[in-house]
Amino acid sequence: MDETAHKIDGPLKPVLAEDTSIKLIGLGGVGSIIARYLSIFLASLNLNLRLVLIDGDSFESPNADRMLFSKYGNKAAVIRSELLPRFTDSYLSLIAVQEFVAASNIDRLILNGDIVMLAVDNHATRKLVSDFCRTGLEAVSLISGGNDGIEHTAFNRRTRGTCGNCQIYLRRGGKDLSPALTRYHPEIRKPADRNPVDKSCTELVQSVPQILFANLAAASAMLNAFWLYCCGALHYSELAFDIADGLMRPVPLPTPDLRVSSRNTTKMR
Repeated sequence: MDETAHKIDGPLKPVLAEDTSIKLIGLGGVGSIIARYLSIFLASLNLNLRLVLIDGDSFESPNADRMLFSKYGNKAAVIRSELLPRFTDSYLSLIAVQEFVAASNIDRLILNGDIVMLAVDNHATRKLVSDFCRTGLEAVSLISGGNDGIEHTAFNRRTRGTCGNCQIYLRRGGKDLSPALTRYHPEIRKPADRNPVDKSCTELVQSVPQILFANLAAASAMLNAFWLYCCGALHYSELAFDIADGLMRPVPLPTPDLRVSSRNTTKMR
């Protein structure tokens, strides 16, 4: 990729349509960071916007080393309760949905025209959301991100947990404007893990250790992509990072065509 090929001439101004719904799926190590900063940004636009927090999981004591929360309980409900007092005088609506996204409810949770921030830690859910957005919706904007976690691989080697990525999938008028999450990622296309609704209680309490600052990098990458998207200046479909190597850069893939989006000023609902 020619890193000098794209140049953004500032300043950039974010634009969103009134009554836009932003669905944040996953309120764990990455999503809990996104929720706090995204809500501040959305409220600053002084528009009637909805931030819908979606997660069926709960904050528990083992989460405290990489997540900031005030009490135990459902993650979506807890974060909403923390944020709500700050935005009582704003136009931003905060909604908590205490459910995991599954095949049985995805058509109710994700609608045409939504902006979806997908911050989950399993490929099965990423595939479910990506496939539904591609086959079940005419128009949607999907930003997905995460990091690899520290774990043993099939070859008995440990991943160091410092790498991650952010993917952007846009669809308008029933046509793809950028690659689906599964297009260049076989681990998402054929996930080795399972959706949380399909896991046993034992599987649910087991989690891959993550580095707090890798979670922060993943959240930052997703928020940066969201801001560029709102500004009509998003020029990549995937971003990769490694906090150990000090790298964050676009992956050379087909770039999204934001010209069709009319800078997000038309509400498609």
